[in-house]
Amino acid sequence: MIEPIDLSYALFLLPAGRVAFRRWRWELWHGPQLLAAGWRLNPVHAQRALRMHALRHAHRVHGLHPLHADAGSAPEAVWPGLAITVDSGDLRVRLTPRDDAEPPARSELSA
Repeated sequence: MIEPIDLSYALFLLPAGRVAFRRWRWELWHGPQLLAAGWRLNPVHAQRALRMHALRHAHRVHGLHPLHADAGSAPEAVWPGLAITVDSGDLRVRLTPRDDAEPPARSELSA
């Protein structure tokens, strides 16, 4: 087992905008560096995207190529605010919530 990589995440509901559906914003951080970000229509899908990008980053850090596009093992229930461990074979990633994770102001989203 390789030593786990510690990453942080932000997962929050975006404020209502011009579109008629709810969107969940996800961000994956390694210290002050934003590794990946995006949005999904469902919080479970946003969590799956977080896990997938976290595992891709872990593989890249160790110079490995993922054999398949698996999102690793983690609970499928909604887990914003919880620390999660994602396993994929011999790789392990610890995802912890960011302390300063706040949804951006509406003016920041339109820029």
